Amino acid sequence: MQTDLTATRDAIEIITGGWRAQALYVAVKLGVPDHIDAGRATTAELAEATGADPEGVHRLMRLLVAMGVFAGDGESGYRNTDVARVLLDRPGTLRDMCLLYGEEFYTAWAHAEHAVRTVTAGWDVAFGEPLYTYLDSRPEAADRFQAAMKAGNLFFDYVPDVIDFAGKHVVDVGGGAGQLLGTILAAVPDARGTLIDREHVAPIAEQKLAGLGDRVRVVGGDMFAAVPEGGDVYLLCRVLAGWSDEAVVGLFENCRAGLSGPDARVVILERLVVDEGATVLPSLWDLHLLMTNGGRHRTLDRFVGMLERAGLVVERVADLPMETSAIIAKQA
Repeated sequence: MQTDLTATRDAIEIITGGWRAQALYVAVKLGVPDHIDAGRATTAELAEATGADPEGVHRLMRLLVAMGVFAGDGESGYRNTDVARVLLDRPGTLRDMCLLYGEEFYTAWAHAEHAVRTVTAGWDVAFGEPLYTYLDSRPEAADRFQAAMKAGNLFFDYVPDVIDFAGKHVVDVGGGAGQLLGTILAAVPDARGTLIDREHVAPIAEQKLAGLGDRVRVVGGDMFAAVPEGGDVYLLCRVLAGWSDEAVVGLFENCRAGLSGPDARVVILERLVVDEGATVLPSLWDLHLLMTNGGRHRTLDRFVGMLERAGLVVERVADLPMETSAIIAKQA
């Protein structure tokens, strides 16, 4: 019986996917896109600039040209494609994400079988401690993590298009460094905001949001204990995946108790997973959460049930870029 060549090739493409990711990581680690951008484009020039052996550079670039990351050749010079340009060492690119995923997260994924068998984080096995404990004691890794998360927030600019923030008091719960709240307040001049996050994160947000003056305040505290009261919109953006249903329901209850009135809303910004007709990106991020912190993405039905337990009902769901959804809930 002849082998199914198409299926075999498809399987090999998947099996070798990790090699492709690591090849890209090596190029970014060596700063290849930046060297090419600066005019150091031949194999010899890249080898000298990176301190790597010319043969290694040649073989790496041969693959990455075939993958469409770069164009050209080692004699006349390589060129950055659009893919390479989003990996340059500049604010807002995917460089830090590539480095984080190629180093610590790649190590965590080496324990994928353990994570699937036990539904516990592969990270804990790889590093001997939970993700956030690890980051708290390693500022450089924490900075790379925050930069990587920021790079994944490409949908932030579109949030004001699906939520009415005009004249509203926006409470960003677990708002991190304030990127989302800052984006909203910049887009909606008559809105004001409050951000709550852990005590050691609050000073970072204060610095980030300083230019907004008295339109914004930052509160350090535990969102699971209490949230600021009197908000017209409570935002929960990518902060729920690492917590149990019980903990999240309690957080929803805190937000409901803080609502300014019947017209106020709780807005969840998350990737949703589905069990039928699933697409790759949300499913992949869901499994990645298991590897890194034992967390999960949830289905819409699961969120509906959790919100109802907290005295909230879903009013509508809006689509955002990068397969992200906005779940808008109101008091029951």
